[in-house]
Amino acid sequence: MPCLYPENNSTITQLHNSPITQLHNSSITQLHDSPIHQIINNKQMKSIYLKELKQFLSSPTGYLAMGLFFLLNSLFLWLIEGNYYIPGYGFADLTPFFSLAPWILIFVIAAISMKSFSEEFKSGTIEGLITKPLTIRQIVAGKFLSIWTIGKWMLIPTFIYVISVQALSVDADIDYLNLISAYFGLILLIGVFAAIGIFSSSLTDSQIVAFLLALFLMFIFYYGLEGMASFNLLGSMDLFFQKLSLDYHYQKLVKGLIKLSSVVYLLSVMILFVKLTCYSLQKRIK
Repeated sequence: MPCLYPENNSTITQLHNSPITQLHNSSITQLHDSPIHQIINNKQMKSIYLKELKQFLSSPTGYLAMGLFFLLNSLFLWLIEGNYYIPGYGFADLTPFFSLAPWILIFVIAAISMKSFSEEFKSGTIEGLITKPLTIRQIVAGKFLSIWTIGKWMLIPTFIYVISVQALSVDADIDYLNLISAYFGLILLIGVFAAIGIFSSSLTDSQIVAFLLALFLMFIFYYGLEGMASFNLLGSMDLFFQKLSLDYHYQKLVKGLIKLSSVVYLLSVMILFVKLTCYSLQKRIK
């Protein structure tokens, strides 16, 4: 049947073959084939993620870890008079909580993540995991995201602190914008700790060694570098090491100073340790 609009067909053909259309189609193909897109939309990765969450929730150890985090924070914030004692703080904010929480999280996240890969290697199940239609990146992403999710769950009961502080305050209300910034910073910090935890677990078959190594790395990156800079022994390098500290950037967010540089740094350290975990597994499996 003859074409009724030959000129229109010609125009459509030229548009379809134009460089702009080809570039657009190429960009969509590259985005679809990118590692990030494949990981996020991969059912196998999601199965690892859900499996890890299920194992955590089916074990009393998981609930013990979450309960311990809330209990220790509550003791130091409300019962034990000291540096973190909120009733004696004098201000209607949760600064003591955000100063204390990272120190407790170092121990809790290290304990949760220590068996991520060390147990897989010790029991030999890592081989069965690798032989499945899964890439190392998907396995690491699934385990990392599960631990990060668990860490964020731990923050849910702490919302009662917000209600309590608001109830105790008489002359002033809580700065909720500052509070959101502080919680955002704590969530990013939990992600960094989770990445360090799975990296430590990928290096050894021993859960105890993984736990101790995670404690050491978390302490060094969170406060150790800044503590070293506080001695003023390195001259102009002191500020450099201070800015490498997680606490330096985290405290900015706690104070409500949402700086892109601090967010990018925390995300960069997180991604770095996730990538190091992938590299460590590739070397051990080979």
